[in-house]
Amino acid sequence: MPFESLPLAPLLYLALTGAYLLVLPLANYFYLQKRWYVASSVERLLMYFFVFMLFPGMILLGPFLNFRPQKREIEV
Repeated sequence: MPFESLPLAPLLYLALTGAYLLVLPLANYFYLQKRWYVASSVERLLMYFFVFMLFPGMILLGPFLNFRPQKREIEV
């Protein structure tokens, strides 16, 4: 069988590393963008916790993402 020659541990480490450095921080970025101005105090505490927990991945993705507020259109 071809799968017997592949060790399971390196594949598992690769998958967990990818999730920790790319997938979860990206999901956290989009969640923060959506809920930043309407979050309750408990939800904001969880947001800060996840930013702290996923900090290495947030730093890696930071230069490539731009979540500045949208320009407001003022009607006269």
